[in-house]
Amino acid sequence: MNSKKQSPSSAFPPGVAKPAQRALAAAGCTTLDQLTKARESDLASMHGMGPKALAILKAALQRQGKSFRP
Repeated sequence: MNSKKQSPSSAFPPGVAKPAQRALAAAGCTTLDQLTKARESDLASMHGMGPKALAILKAALQRQGKSFRP
C-alpha cells in the first residue's frame, strides 16, 4: 500500500516544477484561484518561479476564463 501524502501544491497543473510550487506555497498560494489575486510580475520575481511555470499557470487560468491580477 502506497501512502503518499498529497501536498497542497498538487492543486497546480502538471508541469509546474517543484521549486515553483514551493515558492507559491511559501507565499501562501495553495490553489489556482488564489493566483487571480497576484500580479504576474510579482510571481515572476519569486525565487524558484521560472518562465515555464508562469506560462503553465497562465494557460491554466485562461482555460478557466481567469487571469492574473492586472
